[in-house]
Amino acid sequence: MAVGGAWYGITGAVPILGRMAKQQDLELGSASEEETRQLGERLGQLLRKGDIVLLSGDLGTGKTCLTQGIGRGLSCQGQVNSPSFVLMNEYEGRERLYHVDLYRVEDVEELDELGLWDYAEKGVLVIEWPERGAELLPGDGLVIELRAGSLGPRSRDLRFIPRGPRGEELVGSLGAA
Repeated sequence: MAVGGAWYGITGAVPILGRMAKQQDLELGSASEEETRQLGERLGQLLRKGDIVLLSGDLGTGKTCLTQGIGRGLSCQGQVNSPSFVLMNEYEGRERLYHVDLYRVEDVEELDELGLWDYAEKGVLVIEWPERGAELLPGDGLVIELRAGSLGPRSRDLRFIPRGPRGEELVGSLGAA
């Protein structure tokens, strides 16, 4: 269904304008929190041990909703919640999900001491607010920028930006779905 130049699907997000935004980037739209979760679920089904997903966006743009969907796609047990006050939550599933929130991190050196990147070797690492630790982030993975959409208070626009070969593979698979 076309709305205001963007394409939104009844069963989940589809490419905005029906194509890749740039040669490598992919832009998808979501009309609701549940569609954001469904998009995350599609991504979660593609993720495997060693994958790193960086979620960037203002407060309330759907980073945790998207991660909840990723958890569903990884068949994680229990409710995926924001780890804002504990830095990281861990969930068992097809692959272990490590959900990190860097919003309250003030000193980037804390991240290095915690050995965050070691967790990616043990499962899937999803990081909210990656800007807080940008100089320590690994090069390969997927960056997802989330922003408020134009269709209403719960709509979102998501831009998938590959970083390295694995990120390109993920974006290609999402774009083909």
